[in-house]
Amino acid sequence: MSNSSLDKLCADTIRTLSMDAVQKANSGHPGMPMGMADVAYVLWTKFLKHNPNNPDWANRDRFILSAGHGSMLIYSLLHLTGYEVSLDDIKNFRQMGSNTPGHPEYGMTPGVEMTTGPLGQGFATGVGMAMAERFLASKFNTDEFNLIDHYTYAIVSDGDLMEGISHESASLAGHLKLGKLIYLYDSNSISIDGSTDLSFTEDVAKRFDAYGWDVQEIDGHDHAQIANAIENAQKSELPSIIICKSHIGYGSPNKQDTAGSHGSPLGDDEIKITKEAYGWDPEKKFFIPEEAMAEFRKQVDLGDSRENEWNSLFEAFATEHNDKALELVRWLSRELPENLEELLPVFEADAKGMATRASSGKVLNALKDAVPNMLGGSADLEGSVKTNLSGEGVFNAENYAGRNTHYGVREHAMAAALNGMALHDGVIPFGGTFFVFTDYCRPAIRLAALMQVPSIFVMTHDSIGLGEDGPTHQPVEHLASLRAMPNVLVIRPGDANEVAYAWKTALENQSGPTILVLTRQNVPTFARTAENAASLSENGAYVLVDSDKEYPDAILIGTGSELYLAVEAQQQLKAKGIDARVVSMPSWELFAEQPLEYRESVLPSEVTRRVAVEAGSSFGWERYIGTEGKMIGIDTFGESAPYEELYKHFGITVEKIVEAAQR
Repeated sequence: MSNSSLDKLCADTIRTLSMDAVQKANSGHPGMPMGMADVAYVLWTKFLKHNPNNPDWANRDRFILSAGHGSMLIYSLLHLTGYEVSLDDIKNFRQMGSNTPGHPEYGMTPGVEMTTGPLGQGFATGVGMAMAERFLASKFNTDEFNLIDHYTYAIVSDGDLMEGISHESASLAGHLKLGKLIYLYDSNSISIDGSTDLSFTEDVAKRFDAYGWDVQEIDGHDHAQIANAIENAQKSELPSIIICKSHIGYGSPNKQDTAGSHGSPLGDDEIKITKEAYGWDPEKKFFIPEEAMAEFRKQVDLGDSRENEWNSLFEAFATEHNDKALELVRWLSRELPENLEELLPVFEADAKGMATRASSGKVLNALKDAVPNMLGGSADLEGSVKTNLSGEGVFNAENYAGRNTHYGVREHAMAAALNGMALHDGVIPFGGTFFVFTDYCRPAIRLAALMQVPSIFVMTHDSIGLGEDGPTHQPVEHLASLRAMPNVLVIRPGDANEVAYAWKTALENQSGPTILVLTRQNVPTFARTAENAASLSENGAYVLVDSDKEYPDAILIGTGSELYLAVEAQQQLKAKGIDARVVSMPSWELFAEQPLEYRESVLPSEVTRRVAVEAGSSFGWERYIGTEGKMIGIDTFGESAPYEELYKHFGITVEKIVEAAQR
């Protein structure tokens, strides 16, 4: 190993900052930043195309610290290379209000591309970023202008590779031949419990070779080997993994290569002797040598220069291809057509109607030309979830301009890839599977909510209404659990026109993920007037059928495929002299955002006789029906039978609604 003295000094600066910050916080993970300091230093100063003065530059390389527990690695890099992360921020690591939290958080720290910590998520999300880069490049690059041209890098750990999502995503990336995806694997053979030999003895090189990746193995502390491997990876037409054999807690006389350096401070005494081993003054804390700082800060001018070069390229591109340049700007800003509402299809009243998954497919295809940066797909269920954009081709290694992605039976990888595309900017991603499989997508959905990323999840077959497939495929608790997740917008539209506005809402929602919950079975399409226009569904709840009284005798609340049951029950109650109102409530979250006056106009507090009907768990409905209300739902698992029989068996019927309202 022949690292120069300056290179060693710079890498050791990362190590000492990480050690000191973890020690001051009295919590954290010093071992990984110490072990990967050499790799990170070479990547960030010799290869990574970024601009500390503009962390959001469109053509920057993306860097993900998938091993998010080693967050002091990226915080050290951000401070040293000139991002708005101060030394005081480093000293406030893991403290309340600090922009250096325990795990990197997107939107909190300039230069952090995504929230990581749940292992495997960064690995999988990076695949989505690389997909977005290829899609945009295929749409805008020309022989003369290589406008979209950047890499997606990640540092991944043993734990990342153990997680199941890494297998799904690695397989997908290899299939798609995402050659601008480069992962540096911190192969230090230590996890929390000790040696990875306790549970992880696979041949990683053979595994990734089988997935169709370019594989290299190097000494993770030899700067020349690191640089050579990254250069080789950049030339590959396949996704790359560089297996960096490293030492966790590098340089610590007593903690190197032990689990003791993984998730605990080294201790003052160990830090002193480690600094002595580096040739540093053991009494200096948070010390940054001038020579090291000067070397790191070269990235500021270099970043400005690179962005200026790209801006000049873009200006020349705009001169030659003005329409395409304007379109790219619109895509990157997620600008939607001003007449989006006018573009929504209008569905005529129809007693037979159609499944909301079917009307969703019609809405998508009505909007696809006006929103050309929508990139869709499904987890091997295209024909069932109706996500296909007709005539738009398949996104694959032969055609990155295709707008339909076949994710295969990889729900978790799909969900994370959607997040990566949304984080990348320029793409409006959506993906579909059965609603019950939100169980497989949940960690990625939760991260989307935490990051406030506008991924769109199309979830069909939303209840026992899917019928004969039985309880394994019949979601029961899923609506309640997703409504409980902060910052997730759940919409369960009740007919085709509500579906159209649900899509409008999803496209306009830029503050978090949207989950569209859709039926397998047909539901009627309701007649509409100005008083019950489907556009009112954007408020989360509205009066679909009103009573003749200022305060109705009862209020019937329905969602999704049960809404029409409430409408039929209202008619029967009227014949019995009970004047009821029907409220459609496709989204709790949207309704909760409305002013109190509006909420009172829909659900007046004077009316306590309320019945809610939804083919799912009753959990949480008490907030809308109160102590005197009745919820007709399902608090057991389903059965395998035709859906008509299931609704009767579980008592989700007009008769039960009428009975509850009368009682």
